[in-house]
Formats: sequence, C-alpha cells, structure tokens
Amino acid sequence: MSEQDILLVKGHEVEKLLVGREMDVVEVVRAAYEIHGRGDSSLPHSLFLRFPDNERNRIIALPAYLGGDFGVAGMKWVSSFPGNLDLNLNRASAVVILNSAVTGRPEAILEGSWISAKRTAASAALAAQRLTREETAAAVGVVGCGLINFEVVRFLRALNLVRETVYVYDTDAARAASFLQKCVREFPELRLEVATEARDVLARAGVVSIATTAATPHLTDVSMCRTGTVILHVSLRDLSPEVILQSENVVDDVDHVCRAQTSLHLAEQLTGRRDFIACTLADILAGRHEPRGGANGVTVFSPFGLGVLDLALAALTRDLAIDHRCGQRIDNFLP
Repeated sequence: MSEQDILLVKGHEVEKLLVGREMDVVEVVRAAYEIHGRGDSSLPHSLFLRFPDNERNRIIALPAYLGGDFGVAGMKWVSSFPGNLDLNLNRASAVVILNSAVTGRPEAILEGSWISAKRTAASAALAAQRLTREETAAAVGVVGCGLINFEVVRFLRALNLVRETVYVYDTDAARAASFLQKCVREFPELRLEVATEARDVLARAGVVSIATTAATPHLTDVSMCRTGTVILHVSLRDLSPEVILQSENVVDDVDHVCRAQTSLHLAEQLTGRRDFIACTLADILAGRHEPRGGANGVTVFSPFGLGVLDLALAALTRDLAIDHRCGQRIDNFLP
C-alpha cells in the first residue's frame, strides 16, 4: 500500500479474522494494559455525544495512542442505542480508525463492534483469571444477555474458567432463552441454566459478568454472594455506591472510570474520595497488588473501556487482514 491508500476491513471480515484467536486477543489486551500501566500511552477522556430528546442514546469518541510494540494512534467511534434491540438490531455499532504514529496519516478503517466486543470480553476474562480464587471459579453467571456477555462466556471458556454451569439472567425472558440457545449451539459442552432473578446468579456463581443497558444502579445488595466472588461490572452502572464501597474495587483506569455517572463515580460523589479503589488491573498484572476481596468478600472489576485496547486489537486485525489478503484497499484515498 502506498502512503495515499487506506485499508477498509468490513464487519464479517473482522469476525472471520478473529475466529478461534481468543488467546491471541487476550495476549494483546494484556500487553496493552501493561504498556498503559507503564505510562507509554496517551488516553484523553472519552467524548460523549448525547441527544436532547433521548438521554439513553449516545455516541462516544475514544481517541488514544499506544506505544510499546504497537506504536499506533487512532480512535474508536462507537454508538449505543438501546432501542435498537426492539428493532432487531445490535445495540452498538462502531468504526475504528488507525493512524500512523509517525506521519499521522490514516492507514485503516475497521468495523469496530466486533473489535469492541472482543476486547471488552477479553479484558473481563483476563481480570477474572487474575482475581478469581480456584475454589470459586467453576460456576459462571451472566446478567444481561447481549453480544458482550456472549463473548465474555467465550473468553472465560477459552481461559478454562467455565467448568461447571453458566447461570443466565435477563429482564427479558425471551432474550435469555435466545442467549441460552445460542450458547448451546456454540458451546455444546457447557451446562446452562436460566435464572429467574439476578440475585440467583449472584448467589450461585463465583464469577458474574454484568453487561446490561442500565443507566442507573439496580443491584443494591450482594450479600448473597459467596466469599471470593468476582463481579465483572462491565456495564459500569448496575451496582449501587453502597455495594461499591463494601467491595474491593479493581479498575482499568482510575481517572476514566470515575466519571460519566458510573457506579464508582457515584461512590466518589457520595464520599468525596477515591480510596475505595484498590488498584488497576495493570497493578495486578505487574504484581504490585495482591487481590484480597472487600469487607463483603467480593471483588468488583469495573472497566471503563480504554481506547488503547481497541487500537491494540485493531492493529492485530489489520495485520491479519494484510497477511490474509483480506479487506479492500482504497487507492489514492488521501490527496
């Protein structure tokens, strides 16, 4: 490709390129966290575009630079329109643009919802692997039956963290049933059970992934959880500040997660402090912190979702596309 060309990689191509590469994706996410933890990155706060007639809809810009072996800049532009589910459309859609960190010129445009889903799931699974005690890891639960939690199950399975039962709950029973059927087709060896309440999932599973469209906290009590339970708080706004303050909290980035009315942001507003956050996942990976569990015996991982992860996985996908002669090269895109 010349300096004027740009590579376009479509959604079905991204999906195909990443099939069966769960361990590669986890490794890329781990490397991105470690590079960011060393400070070899630039990560401005995400910009939220909201709409005056519908507060639930938003489009988010995540610009970033990731150094180390990646040396890539770019941005994810991702929308979240929960009403799309009623139209039989995915809630989220996205594009990722990769720029050269040397010239600044855009080099690739990739469909981003698959990249976003897989980096989110890989991040959650990596956290579960590092935070979970052996005796509580066998049973897994999901609250929210969308694409993100389906991918979380995929990555937990790849890391051998699903060894008994997957408990499934969604406020929409039909969606929970559809999720279960999809899991049966994709992961036939797993034992699955639909729960009637979120608290049932919390009581039975040692690892619980929460990925919903909730805008405000709806889970105010986790006393039914066993000691050592790890909650992957992927959607960030499900747990009450009181639950956050009773738990050991691990995040991806303290400054990023304490904004936009996340549960941790609400806890900060309630207390005027941030010392209820124990550490970042990068601290765990580097051995700077040993997880202990909070006063309630629960550890909560709350990932804001860092743009450096999208860039790292998009860079891998771009390289795979080039190696496999996949995607469309647009000649002379740049003047």
